[in-house]
Amino acid sequence: MTRLNANSSNRNILLIGTVIAVVLIGLVVFAVRPGGSANTKSFNLDGQPMLGQASAKVTMVVFEDFKCPNCKNFEATIMPTLQSKYIDTGKAKLYKINFPFIGPDSTTAAEAAECVYLQKGDAGYNQYATLLFRAQKDENTQWATKPVLEDLGTYVDGLDAAKFKDCLDNDRTKPQVDADNAQATKAGVNATPSVFVNGQLIQDYSAEKVGAAIDKALQ
Repeated sequence: MTRLNANSSNRNILLIGTVIAVVLIGLVVFAVRPGGSANTKSFNLDGQPMLGQASAKVTMVVFEDFKCPNCKNFEATIMPTLQSKYIDTGKAKLYKINFPFIGPDSTTAAEAAECVYLQKGDAGYNQYATLLFRAQKDENTQWATKPVLEDLGTYVDGLDAAKFKDCLDNDRTKPQVDADNAQATKAGVNATPSVFVNGQLIQDYSAEKVGAAIDKALQ
């Protein structure tokens, strides 16, 4: 009977142990490095309003509150650069998710936007969102009342006013807004706007920092 040499056996065990240790260290480094999987959030984007081409390589997600002044500033001063450079060129697409937390009418405004989305899809939602931010008043004022929201709806191309009012009066989109809130909580979102690029939260949502993250993701 030929036996495995004890010294050879010990060397093999040591070699296997070393290989396993190297692999484990590599996995830990990958998990904690910037952009690694440990920091990446996943979102359910089915039925979420989108801007851009579905085939775009990079996915942006932004959480917003229509009463948030920083969101208004983001849409007015930062989004035009991101849209012209990345979205309109087919490099990135943007999904918008509600995170209404400033006041009760934040939720009402979010439900109204989702009612528009039910009728007019992405184009209608984005048009109505622009109207909401333009109509924004002081965040401590409850300005997003149903009469105001219904009036803004009259400026959305082809929106059926009666269906829109029925949707808003009966809270038909409340489940969608609740689901959006749940996604925000799961992702640890605690401020608006919160911008994610391929699941990575961008701490500084300036056009430069978001653009740099998109460029990196495109490599």
